[in-house]
Amino acid sequence: MGTPDFAVKSLERIIEKNINVIAVITAPDKKSGRGRKINFSPVKKYALDKKIDVYQPKNLKDEKFQREIQNLKADLFVVVAFRMLPESLINIPELGCINLHASYLPHYRGAAPINWVIINGEKETGITVFFLNKRIDEGDIIMQEKVKIDKNEIAGTLHDKLMTLGSNLLTESIFKIFNNTFNKISQDISSKHKRAPKIDKMLCILSTKDGAQKNINKIHGLSPYPGAIINHKNKSYKIFSAKKSNYVTFNDVGLFIKDNKIFFNNIINESIEILEIQAEGKRKMRTKEYLKGNKL
Repeated sequence: MGTPDFAVKSLERIIEKNINVIAVITAPDKKSGRGRKINFSPVKKYALDKKIDVYQPKNLKDEKFQREIQNLKADLFVVVAFRMLPESLINIPELGCINLHASYLPHYRGAAPINWVIINGEKETGITVFFLNKRIDEGDIIMQEKVKIDKNEIAGTLHDKLMTLGSNLLTESIFKIFNNTFNKISQDISSKHKRAPKIDKMLCILSTKDGAQKNINKIHGLSPYPGAIINHKNKSYKIFSAKKSNYVTFNDVGLFIKDNKIFFNNIINESIEILEIQAEGKRKMRTKEYLKGNKL
Protein backbone atom coordinates (compact mmCIF):
# COMPACT_ATOMS: atom_id res chain seq x y z
CA MET A 1 0.00 0.00 0.00
CA GLY A 2 1.55 3.24 -1.14
CA THR A 3 1.24 6.19 -3.49
CA PRO A 4 4.32 8.43 -4.18
CA ASP A 5 7.82 7.80 -5.53
CA PHE A 6 9.07 7.13 -2.00
CA ALA A 7 6.89 3.99 -1.97
CA VAL A 8 7.93 2.87 -5.47
CA LYS A 9 11.51 2.26 -4.35
CA SER A 10 10.29 -0.13 -1.63
CA LEU A 11 7.98 -1.99 -4.03
CA GLU A 12 10.83 -2.28 -6.52
CA ARG A 13 13.16 -3.68 -3.86
CA ILE A 14 10.54 -6.18 -2.61
CA ILE A 15 10.09 -7.52 -6.15
CA GLU A 16 13.88 -7.69 -6.69
CA LYS A 17 14.08 -9.90 -3.59
CA ASN A 18 11.48 -12.29 -5.12
CA ILE A 19 8.86 -11.59 -2.46
CA ASN A 20 5.48 -12.42 -4.01
CA VAL A 21 3.43 -9.23 -4.31
CA ILE A 22 -0.13 -10.36 -5.07
CA ALA A 23 -1.70 -6.89 -5.16
CA VAL A 24 -1.07 -3.18 -4.74
CA ILE A 25 -3.40 -0.67 -3.08
CA THR A 26 -2.91 2.98 -4.01
CA ALA A 27 -4.74 6.32 -4.17
CA PRO A 28 -7.54 6.90 -6.72
CA ASP A 29 -6.50 8.53 -10.01
CA LYS A 30 -6.45 12.33 -10.08
CA LYS A 31 -7.19 14.86 -12.80
CA SER A 32 -4.64 17.66 -13.12
CA GLY A 33 -3.27 20.28 -15.50
CA ARG A 34 -5.08 22.47 -18.01
CA GLY A 35 -6.40 19.51 -19.96
CA ARG A 36 -7.61 17.82 -16.74
CA LYS A 37 -5.78 14.67 -17.76
CA ILE A 38 -6.09 11.60 -15.54
CA ASN A 39 -2.83 10.91 -13.71
CA PHE A 40 -1.90 7.58 -12.14
CA SER A 41 0.07 7.52 -8.89
CA PRO A 42 3.76 6.54 -9.25
CA VAL A 43 2.98 3.27 -7.43
CA LYS A 44 0.14 2.43 -9.84
CA LYS A 45 2.35 3.12 -12.88
CA TYR A 46 5.03 0.80 -11.54
CA ALA A 47 2.53 -1.93 -10.53
CA LEU A 48 0.85 -1.93 -13.96
CA ASP A 49 4.26 -2.17 -15.63
CA LYS A 50 4.96 -5.27 -13.50
CA LYS A 51 1.45 -6.64 -14.21
CA ILE A 52 0.41 -6.56 -10.54
CA ASP A 53 -3.29 -6.20 -9.68
CA VAL A 54 -4.12 -2.68 -8.47
CA TYR A 55 -6.90 -1.60 -6.07
CA GLN A 56 -7.86 2.07 -5.67
CA PRO A 57 -10.55 2.39 -3.00
CA LYS A 58 -12.00 5.78 -2.17
CA ASN A 59 -13.06 4.46 1.22
CA LEU A 60 -10.79 1.96 3.02
CA LYS A 61 -13.68 1.01 5.32
CA ASP A 62 -15.88 -0.10 2.40
CA GLU A 63 -17.05 -3.66 3.18
CA LYS A 64 -16.94 -4.84 -0.46
CA PHE A 65 -13.35 -3.64 -0.80
CA GLN A 66 -12.33 -5.27 2.49
CA ARG A 67 -13.88 -8.60 1.41
CA GLU A 68 -11.93 -8.45 -1.86
CA ILE A 69 -8.70 -7.83 0.04
CA GLN A 70 -9.50 -10.62 2.52
CA ASN A 71 -10.02 -13.04 -0.37
CA LEU A 72 -6.47 -12.37 -1.60
CA LYS A 73 -5.24 -14.24 1.50
CA ALA A 74 -2.10 -12.16 1.80
CA ASP A 75 0.25 -13.16 4.63
CA LEU A 76 1.44 -9.61 5.25
CA PHE A 77 0.42 -6.04 4.43
CA VAL A 78 3.25 -3.58 3.73
CA VAL A 79 2.49 0.16 3.95
CA VAL A 80 4.80 2.90 2.66
CA ALA A 81 3.66 6.55 2.36
CA PHE A 82 -0.04 5.77 2.13
CA ARG A 83 -2.75 6.89 4.54
CA MET A 84 -4.16 5.92 7.91
CA LEU A 85 -5.69 2.42 7.82
CA PRO A 86 -8.84 1.40 9.69
CA GLU A 87 -8.30 -1.26 12.34
CA SER A 88 -10.52 -3.69 10.40
CA LEU A 89 -8.02 -3.60 7.50
CA ILE A 90 -4.93 -3.82 9.73
CA ASN A 91 -6.27 -7.02 11.31
CA ILE A 92 -6.79 -8.94 8.03
CA PRO A 93 -3.34 -10.51 7.34
CA GLU A 94 -2.13 -13.37 9.54
CA LEU A 95 1.39 -11.97 9.98
CA GLY A 96 0.26 -8.41 10.56
CA CYS A 97 0.57 -5.05 8.86
CA ILE A 98 3.91 -3.21 8.78
CA ASN A 99 4.82 0.36 7.92
CA LEU A 100 7.99 2.12 6.80
CA HIS A 101 8.33 5.55 8.43
CA ALA A 102 10.97 8.15 7.53
CA SER A 103 12.14 9.01 11.06
CA TYR A 104 13.78 7.35 14.04
CA LEU A 105 10.61 6.62 16.01
CA PRO A 106 9.25 7.63 18.43
CA HIS A 107 10.78 10.91 17.21
CA TYR A 108 8.83 12.76 14.51
CA ARG A 109 5.59 10.81 14.32
CA GLY A 110 3.29 12.27 11.69
CA ALA A 111 2.88 13.13 8.01
CA ALA A 112 6.05 15.15 7.26
CA PRO A 113 9.07 13.81 9.19
CA ILE A 114 11.62 14.54 6.45
CA ASN A 115 10.64 18.22 6.33
CA TRP A 116 10.45 18.74 10.09
CA VAL A 117 13.85 17.30 11.04
CA ILE A 118 15.52 19.88 8.77
CA ILE A 119 13.17 22.72 9.78
CA ASN A 120 14.07 22.00 13.42
CA GLY A 121 17.81 21.88 12.69
CA GLU A 122 18.34 18.25 13.72
CA LYS A 123 21.75 16.66 13.13
CA GLU A 124 20.38 13.14 12.61
CA THR A 125 17.20 11.28 11.80
CA GLY A 126 16.48 7.71 10.75
CA ILE A 127 14.18 5.14 9.23
CA THR A 128 11.86 2.77 11.09
CA VAL A 129 9.86 -0.36 10.21
CA PHE A 130 7.08 -1.08 12.70
CA PHE A 131 3.78 -2.93 13.13
CA LEU A 132 0.73 -0.75 12.55
CA ASN A 133 -1.92 -0.36 15.19
CA LYS A 134 -4.90 2.01 15.53
CA ARG A 135 -2.69 4.88 16.78
CA ILE A 136 -0.62 6.80 14.22
CA ASP A 137 3.07 5.76 14.18
CA GLU A 138 2.92 4.23 17.66
CA GLY A 139 3.17 0.49 16.90
CA ASP A 140 5.92 -1.93 17.97
CA ILE A 141 9.25 -1.40 16.19
CA ILE A 142 10.79 -4.24 14.14
CA MET A 143 13.94 -2.55 12.79
CA GLN A 144 15.35 0.98 12.63
CA GLU A 145 18.51 2.76 11.60
CA LYS A 146 19.93 6.23 12.25
CA VAL A 147 20.98 8.58 9.45
CA LYS A 148 23.20 11.66 9.65
CA ILE A 149 21.77 14.91 8.27
CA ASP A 150 24.46 16.71 6.28
CA LYS A 151 25.14 20.42 6.63
CA ASN A 152 22.91 22.36 4.20
CA GLU A 153 20.92 19.19 3.47
CA ILE A 154 17.56 19.86 1.82
CA ALA A 155 14.41 17.79 2.19
CA GLY A 156 14.77 16.48 -1.37
CA THR A 157 18.20 14.91 -0.87
CA LEU A 158 17.26 13.51 2.54
CA HIS A 159 14.09 12.05 0.98
CA ASP A 160 16.17 10.13 -1.59
CA LYS A 161 18.64 8.94 1.02
CA LEU A 162 15.90 7.61 3.31
CA MET A 163 13.96 6.16 0.38
CA THR A 164 16.88 3.89 -0.59
CA LEU A 165 17.87 2.99 2.96
CA GLY A 166 14.23 2.37 3.86
CA SER A 167 13.64 -0.02 0.97
CA ASN A 168 16.55 -2.18 2.16
CA LEU A 169 15.47 -2.10 5.82
CA LEU A 170 11.91 -2.95 4.81
CA THR A 171 12.81 -6.05 2.80
CA GLU A 172 15.10 -7.21 5.60
CA SER A 173 12.20 -6.81 8.05
CA ILE A 174 9.86 -8.78 5.78
CA PHE A 175 12.24 -11.74 5.71
CA LYS A 176 12.59 -11.57 9.49
CA ILE A 177 8.80 -11.72 9.83
CA PHE A 178 8.48 -14.61 7.35
CA ASN A 179 11.22 -16.53 9.20
CA ASN A 180 9.93 -15.51 12.64
CA THR A 181 13.34 -14.14 13.63
CA PHE A 182 12.25 -10.61 14.54
CA ASN A 183 12.04 -8.88 17.92
CA LYS A 184 9.33 -6.34 18.72
CA ILE A 185 10.27 -3.22 20.65
CA SER A 186 7.42 -1.19 22.13
CA GLN A 187 7.65 2.59 21.79
CA ASP A 188 8.07 4.56 25.00
CA ILE A 189 6.33 7.74 23.85
CA SER A 190 6.47 10.95 25.88
CA SER A 191 6.05 14.71 25.47
CA LYS A 192 9.80 15.08 24.76
CA HIS A 193 9.35 13.44 21.35
CA LYS A 194 8.77 16.01 18.59
CA ARG A 195 5.89 15.63 16.12
CA ALA A 196 5.84 15.97 12.33
CA PRO A 197 2.41 17.32 11.35
CA LYS A 198 1.32 18.04 7.80
CA ILE A 199 2.93 21.15 6.29
CA ASP A 200 0.47 24.03 5.84
CA LYS A 201 0.75 27.23 3.79
CA MET A 202 1.27 29.50 6.80
CA LEU A 203 4.32 27.51 7.91
CA CYS A 204 5.95 28.09 4.51
CA ILE A 205 6.06 31.88 4.91
CA LEU A 206 9.41 33.29 6.10
CA SER A 207 9.29 35.90 8.85
CA THR A 208 11.62 38.83 9.52
CA LYS A 209 11.05 38.09 13.23
CA ASP A 210 12.90 34.76 12.98
CA GLY A 211 16.66 34.31 13.26
CA ALA A 212 18.81 33.77 10.18
CA GLN A 213 19.53 30.10 10.91
CA LYS A 214 15.87 29.37 11.61
CA ASN A 215 14.92 30.81 8.22
CA ILE A 216 17.67 28.85 6.45
CA ASN A 217 16.49 25.64 8.13
CA LYS A 218 12.94 26.36 7.00
CA ILE A 219 14.05 27.07 3.41
CA HIS A 220 16.02 23.82 3.22
CA GLY A 221 13.35 21.82 5.04
CA LEU A 222 10.73 22.88 2.47
CA SER A 223 12.97 22.43 -0.60
CA PRO A 224 12.08 21.45 -3.29
CA TYR A 225 8.47 21.03 -2.18
CA PRO A 226 6.36 22.89 -1.21
CA GLY A 227 8.97 25.66 -1.06
CA ALA A 228 9.49 28.47 1.49
CA ILE A 229 7.74 31.74 0.61
CA ILE A 230 8.71 35.40 0.93
CA ASN A 231 5.98 37.97 0.27
CA HIS A 232 7.48 41.18 -1.12
CA LYS A 233 5.74 44.18 -2.73
CA ASN A 234 2.48 42.27 -3.24
CA LYS A 235 4.34 39.43 -4.97
CA SER A 236 5.18 35.96 -3.74
CA TYR A 237 8.61 34.38 -4.19
CA LYS A 238 9.53 30.78 -3.51
CA ILE A 239 12.99 30.25 -2.02
CA PHE A 240 14.79 26.91 -2.33
CA SER A 241 18.34 27.53 -1.14
CA ALA A 242 20.11 30.10 1.06
CA LYS A 243 23.21 30.67 3.19
CA LYS A 244 24.21 32.90 6.07
CA SER A 245 25.66 36.27 5.12
CA ASN A 246 27.95 38.68 6.93
CA TYR A 247 26.32 41.61 5.16
CA VAL A 248 24.81 44.03 7.68
CA THR A 249 22.32 46.77 6.89
CA PHE A 250 20.29 48.95 9.23
CA ASN A 251 18.14 50.34 6.41
CA ASP A 252 16.61 47.25 4.79
CA VAL A 253 14.29 44.66 6.33
CA GLY A 254 12.95 41.84 4.20
CA LEU A 255 13.98 41.08 0.62
CA PHE A 256 16.41 43.36 -1.26
CA ILE A 257 19.17 43.39 -3.89
CA LYS A 258 22.75 44.45 -3.16
CA ASP A 259 25.92 43.92 -5.28
CA ASN A 260 24.03 41.69 -7.73
CA LYS A 261 22.89 39.39 -4.90
CA ILE A 262 19.54 38.92 -3.19
CA PHE A 263 19.38 39.16 0.60
CA PHE A 264 16.68 38.66 3.23
CA ASN A 265 17.23 40.71 6.37
CA ASN A 266 15.45 40.19 9.69
CA ILE A 267 14.56 42.81 12.32
CA ILE A 268 17.77 42.17 14.29
CA ASN A 269 19.94 42.82 11.21
CA GLU A 270 20.84 39.21 10.42
CA SER A 271 21.02 38.65 6.68
CA ILE A 272 20.80 35.49 4.63
CA GLU A 273 21.79 35.32 0.96
CA ILE A 274 19.17 33.77 -1.34
CA LEU A 275 20.79 31.31 -3.76
CA GLU A 276 17.78 29.88 -5.58
CA ILE A 277 14.49 31.69 -6.25
CA GLN A 278 11.23 31.35 -8.18
CA ALA A 279 9.04 34.35 -8.94
CA GLU A 280 5.32 33.99 -9.65
CA GLY A 281 4.75 32.56 -13.13
CA LYS A 282 8.47 31.86 -13.66
CA ARG A 283 10.68 28.80 -13.34
CA LYS A 284 13.10 28.14 -10.50
CA MET A 285 16.47 29.86 -11.08
CA ARG A 286 19.82 30.47 -9.45
CA THR A 287 19.85 34.05 -8.15
CA LYS A 288 22.55 35.25 -10.57
CA GLU A 289 20.50 33.95 -13.49
CA TYR A 290 17.32 35.53 -12.14
CA LEU A 291 18.94 38.97 -11.75
CA LYS A 292 20.05 39.07 -15.41
CA GLY A 293 16.55 40.01 -16.54
CA ASN A 294 14.38 40.44 -13.44
CA LYS A 295 13.89 42.80 -10.50
CA LEU A 296 12.19 42.33 -7.15
